[in-house]
Amino acid sequence: MNQLLMGNEAIALGAVKAGVNFVCGYPGTPSTEVLETISKHNKGDVYVEWSVNEKAAMEAAAGASYAGARVLMTCKQVGLNVAADPLMSLSYIGTNGGMVILVADDPGPISSQNEQDTRHFAEFSNLPVLDPSSPEEAFEMMQYAFELSEKTKLPVFFRPTTRICHACASIDVGDDKTVHTPSGFKKDPKWVIFPALSYRNHILLEDKQTEISDLFSTLKYNEISGDGKIGIAAGGVSYSYVKEALNNSGVSAKIFKVGTPYPFPEKLALEFLNSVDKVIVFEELDAVIENALIYLCGKHHLSCEIFGKNTKNVPNAGELSVEICEKSISEFFGIAYDKNVKPSDIPLPIRPPVLCAGCPHRASFYAAKLALKGQKAVFSGDIGCYTLGNAKPLDMVDTCLCMGAGITIAQGLHEIEKDTKNLAFIGDSTFFASGITGIVNAVYNNHDITVIILDNSTTAMTGHQPHPGTGVNLMRSPTECIDIEAVLKGLGVKHISVQNPLDLNASINAIKEATEFNGVSAVIFKSPCINLFKPTKKHIINEKCIGCKKCIREIGCPAIRPDGEKVSIDASLCNGCGLCSQICPINAIEEVSL
Repeated sequence: MNQLLMGNEAIALGAVKAGVNFVCGYPGTPSTEVLETISKHNKGDVYVEWSVNEKAAMEAAAGASYAGARVLMTCKQVGLNVAADPLMSLSYIGTNGGMVILVADDPGPISSQNEQDTRHFAEFSNLPVLDPSSPEEAFEMMQYAFELSEKTKLPVFFRPTTRICHACASIDVGDDKTVHTPSGFKKDPKWVIFPALSYRNHILLEDKQTEISDLFSTLKYNEISGDGKIGIAAGGVSYSYVKEALNNSGVSAKIFKVGTPYPFPEKLALEFLNSVDKVIVFEELDAVIENALIYLCGKHHLSCEIFGKNTKNVPNAGELSVEICEKSISEFFGIAYDKNVKPSDIPLPIRPPVLCAGCPHRASFYAAKLALKGQKAVFSGDIGCYTLGNAKPLDMVDTCLCMGAGITIAQGLHEIEKDTKNLAFIGDSTFFASGITGIVNAVYNNHDITVIILDNSTTAMTGHQPHPGTGVNLMRSPTECIDIEAVLKGLGVKHISVQNPLDLNASINAIKEATEFNGVSAVIFKSPCINLFKPTKKHIINEKCIGCKKCIREIGCPAIRPDGEKVSIDASLCNGCGLCSQICPINAIEEVSL
């Protein structure tokens, strides 16, 4: 029976069908729904967890694989950076049970700091990578990934991109399921990495690349179709775009579909290159397939010309689309491109992301802004909903690099400019994921900074997943709730204040006291994400309003808007936080119970 599934759901059910035993990861768009779907469909025979970060997930997954389990680890492309240390050694050590590393890349980027291409990591670590072109193929390919891992005794990358993750398709999942029983851990010197062992294993790992390349040349996920002396090579979702673009334009070409970009299927690629005069390549994000084809042409002295990102025939950044592929194909084949085939040439209105109405982070930022008014201060941000504090009128995020970096960037800034107050904002989930090391560094080196921990009791940005401070895990079991204040005390932070950010005056005073303290100080702003509860009150503006619009200018809450010469509050958006009522100079905003 067919089911309409999101790509991530299809990937998850593919893993379940393959008999996965152990699943772990860290939430990050566009990968998050994979682990959540497995948790939702878990009948108790699969262990699932949100790990504290990607490094912890990679290492836990490796341990489960050593014991013979089929293992899936999930993250997004920037999360792989966090897991790179264990990954690079794991490729030398190898695995036992099938281990699949799902890394969802984010072309655009739509919700990430960068557009890095995981296929480079596959080549860097000498590990095979599978690149599905549709949700249907992703469902099937995920099952093959476990088989490939067990055949090669290596971890296998599974690399969907945003449109594969979030597209939907009708898929027959079936009722049958592989039952995989872990063999158990068998003690062996091969699991202990030493330089001499690494050297020997590196040689073996390099030899495996040719074997896997030959295997991939016979695999159904790589194929040559169509006719003609002009070729098109494509991988991942770009292959689906190309197929639709060719149908729209009426162009006929020989197509080389690449579902396994590394190790590159050289034998099949040579067959393709020897049958065409020139090739245009479509792929997200970098010129990985394109460069592999160029290399083969040089290695075998072929006259075939390769076009794509390197030659500017295809955009070298951002997502591709059917329209982009159709335009590039039309220009490449020398035919007119009819712009009218596009759904619309009317630009969509720009809707920048904003903090939700009633979000406690808005109150935290505003309190810090008032507390440091008139002083020289730098506000270092981090990755989470609170990155949106950079938008006007708050304008309270001066730096943002990667998860956990705000705390350590503040330390470097302060040591160079001693006359500057340095505040670092970090969320509760990010604190556990990658902020603790920065705190240790600050205390150990006696840096004079203030850390503002925005504790909204969830991992809000990626869909409200639990974390070590919520008291529940993904197996729905109650667990130890790790107290952030206790952690800070244990790490040696001497000045710690816990406040409700929606009490504006108390919050301002807390930040003033913290920034006047010499050394590492912290303010924990505790207030739950507004999406975790149903509001019991709202606020309205009464007849006292004089139209000064201070409530709009100061905090930028989307529930407050101009209404002629005065102001009104949209009751459908207001969550009753009360911050605006503390700002109004004439008390024109009043609370009403629901």
